[in-house]
Amino acid sequence: MFEVKVPQAGESITEATISQWLVKEGDAVNAGDILFELETDKVNMEVTAEASGVVSSILRQSGENVKVGEVVAHIGVSGAAAVPASQPQAAAPAQEAAPSAPAAPAAAAVAPSAPAAEPAAIHASPSARKLAREKGIDLNQALGRVGASDVAAVTSAPAAPVAPAAPAAAAAPVEDKTVERVRMSRRRQTIAKRLVEAQQTAAMLTTFNEVDMTAIMDVRKRRKQSFTEKHDIGLGFMSFFTKAVIGALKQFPLLNAQIEGEDILIHKRYDIGIAVSAKEGLVVPVVRDADRLGFAGIEKEIASLAQKARANSLSLSDLQGGTFTITNGGIFGSLLSTPILNAPQVGILGMHKIQIRPVAIDNERMENRPMMYIALSYDHRIVDGSEAVRFLVAVKEMLEDPESLLLEG
Repeated sequence: MFEVKVPQAGESITEATISQWLVKEGDAVNAGDILFELETDKVNMEVTAEASGVVSSILRQSGENVKVGEVVAHIGVSGAAAVPASQPQAAAPAQEAAPSAPAAPAAAAVAPSAPAAEPAAIHASPSARKLAREKGIDLNQALGRVGASDVAAVTSAPAAPVAPAAPAAAAAPVEDKTVERVRMSRRRQTIAKRLVEAQQTAAMLTTFNEVDMTAIMDVRKRRKQSFTEKHDIGLGFMSFFTKAVIGALKQFPLLNAQIEGEDILIHKRYDIGIAVSAKEGLVVPVVRDADRLGFAGIEKEIASLAQKARANSLSLSDLQGGTFTITNGGIFGSLLSTPILNAPQVGILGMHKIQIRPVAIDNERMENRPMMYIALSYDHRIVDGSEAVRFLVAVKEMLEDPESLLLEG
């Protein structure tokens, strides 16, 4: 008999949820076949059979939470017979089933040949056990083999003490058909928990500014085709913003830090998290050493991570270790928002929709310009307001002068 256990999915992961079984009891499987899908706090994974045989028992069902290392199924090697989950209960020692009082008359009628002073084990069929649970009947008062008809006979007897079962059923609440109850996925539960923790533990503030996107849009218009032909990737906005953030982080390193106890850990690397909206919720894969990548390298890495996120194939290494995060609500039409920190990071930049607005060029002139509001949420415990404001101004100035990104980013 081979035990199927919940595998280790990461150092910080101790619990997971079985999202669905792809096999059932009695199925023959080969080593390497996928048994079930496991949903963890960060990624989903497929668990495969480590031995060939027959699935003899499934101990935990879809939707149940399980611990790392917990046995969730058994595989009988060489076609071993299935072990029903109810067998240990049915084969309980006779002394455990012995009643402390004389058997009830109805129970005696079930097995008249069994002596009252010599109790035997209960052998109840699954249908009898189910019916007994529904009717509230204690099968420990029965002797010998109990079938569904025996339980029905007990319930129809006038002296049966379990007659009030019907009123209880009548008092059951009426289901509201206008409400759909959906279980939160483990990822959504984790997102909710982390966001609440970030708001409760950090002294979070947000400062705003706006960026004139004219220069960047002009560069993209002139260079987009040649850039795509040369690098086989489009020239988007994210590479500009990533470069601008890196340049600003070099000027204000406390935005690239985190708090650990009473210490401040200032990172000397620039691993930028890019928030991606996937089917099961928001994830933040990390562009490693983004300061060492050019525009094309950043665009390719972001595109690869976004594709993996939507295909639900991100690994834990793709999600861990970010030092600062960028989120773009503008792709959904957001004009302005206050992003929540991605703990334990102390800074997150929010991008928004580009909108044509009238802008004063000088005291005499007004022009319609493509403008974007940007927001910086920061942890006031280690980042002062003046530093946060100057950080955002630095980002704004580099975006409005894209050539400076080659020097500062």
